[in-house]
Amino acid sequence: MPTRIHGAEYPIEKIFCDDFVFSIPLYQRPYAWEIEQAEALLDDLLDFLGDSNTPIDEISPYFLGSIVLIKTDGASQSEVVDGQQRLTTLTILLSVLREVVPEKIAKELTKYIYEEGSWVRNTPNRYRLTLRERDEKFFRDYIQDEGGISKLIEKKDAILPDSQAHIRDNALHLLKRLQKLSEHQCIRLTQFVITGCLLVVVSTPDMDSAYRIFSVLNDRGLDLSHTDILKSEIIGKISPGQQEQYNRLWEDTEVRLGRGTFQDLFSHIRMIYRKAKQKDSVLKEVRLYVEPSKNPAYFIDEVLCPTAQAYADIQDCYYESNQHAEAINTYFKYLNRIDNADWLPPAIAYLSKHRHQPDKLLTFFKDLDRLASGLMIQRADINQRMRRYSTLLTWIEEGQDLSQPDSPLHLTADECQAIIQRLNGPLYLETKIRLYVLLRLDTYLSGGEAVYTLPRITVEHILPQTPRQDSQWLAWFPDEETRQGYVHRLGNLALLSGYKNSSAQNYDFETKKKKYFTGKSGVSPFAMTTQVLNTPEWTPKVIEKRQDELINSFKELWRLDEAVLVPQPALVG
Repeated sequence: MPTRIHGAEYPIEKIFCDDFVFSIPLYQRPYAWEIEQAEALLDDLLDFLGDSNTPIDEISPYFLGSIVLIKTDGASQSEVVDGQQRLTTLTILLSVLREVVPEKIAKELTKYIYEEGSWVRNTPNRYRLTLRERDEKFFRDYIQDEGGISKLIEKKDAILPDSQAHIRDNALHLLKRLQKLSEHQCIRLTQFVITGCLLVVVSTPDMDSAYRIFSVLNDRGLDLSHTDILKSEIIGKISPGQQEQYNRLWEDTEVRLGRGTFQDLFSHIRMIYRKAKQKDSVLKEVRLYVEPSKNPAYFIDEVLCPTAQAYADIQDCYYESNQHAEAINTYFKYLNRIDNADWLPPAIAYLSKHRHQPDKLLTFFKDLDRLASGLMIQRADINQRMRRYSTLLTWIEEGQDLSQPDSPLHLTADECQAIIQRLNGPLYLETKIRLYVLLRLDTYLSGGEAVYTLPRITVEHILPQTPRQDSQWLAWFPDEETRQGYVHRLGNLALLSGYKNSSAQNYDFETKKKKYFTGKSGVSPFAMTTQVLNTPEWTPKVIEKRQDELINSFKELWRLDEAVLVPQPALVG
């Protein structure tokens, strides 16, 4: 049976009425509008209303946008998927207007904020809008209940959680603005908000269709993500007594990672479980292969939190241990320079599983750095990377011995040879790998001591691509074809920091060393460039010798000469 979707336009008097009882679900972020947004709403309303005395019912209606709800036909309970910020700010505005209009109108305004309970029937007030549990009582006490704004003034300097501070600041700012208007203007504004402002309400009985609608309507970008939907489903399956505890744990984890990174984490979790290239949405594949709602508390405790911690450690290069922490974090720095993120799922999975085994971690991440670098240098495509890392994830999950020669963590002999061939070719033309490769080499040549915090680092030729006709370069390289065979090779490349005059590229060797490859201090921050500065001439034999030496350094760094690929002791290089 197809999902029924209902959409209609309502004035505010039909929004804040018995037909709708709005609630903000746990998965929604806290109220986030700041004074700027609240003031913009008020300014728009006042500008639209104007200064004339035109009867309110003759003024064109003002469109406030749309809201998306999960709501079944005939029921008043309405879960807000999109529209929390507007509904909350409108409630704040009505509460503030209640403070600046005559008492008779103020009492009438209250019915749009809550349905008054009955002493006779022993029923409590029913509030038109209920915020998330953390903010619910604050919102009722200081915004929705009569006299709340007066109490709120007393808390103007109090330190509050961000969402409550936004509520307070917006309410007090709107109050300050409205107090500058005449009573007549405040009454007209009240009438206009209640009867002349419209919202389009789109409702559907399930989350999936609500999310699809939201995605279509919301062209400013998705504020609601797959993690929000999963949060709703997962937290909703936890016993009511534990929901707040796990909701707080979820939100603390999201805050620690940041919203975007937290969403990426679920893509990596999907890969850890699925072990294959993504074919459908992250949301669908997490539901299908991870099944977090089956045992939601276990998922949060044993999957989400450990993988989030591992992801944060890798991103921040901040693994902590009494052993090998510095070396492991150095490998994280190297891996974070890889031009794809496909290595992350096995990295997260292994660190989550072996967090308290630093010896294993050091060996694993030395080998993962080698593998990821090797695949990048070979320009392995996404399908090749997916197959390799999927197999590696299977070995990690099954606890297989990753030191075996046939381990997917190790480069094959053919792969080692392919890497050497690419490094031996015209490396400068490999624009996607040349800087990474030279920085890794430079770190190795410096004994692992190099730290690159420079704002701009480039790969430069020593023998220029287009030397001047009267230059020393042509004496060393008279034949153009021979010269072109050397110019883009590894042995003819160096690292340069900062911005240099491009014309200086063609200086003769001695002048170029002094004016192009060094800074004001007369030295270079790069080990491989310093080698060049200490060389008296730049001839074909010098380039060939340097080429061989640098290739041998790469062979040592990534163990590219190993016939039987058994891991060596893990030393940072």
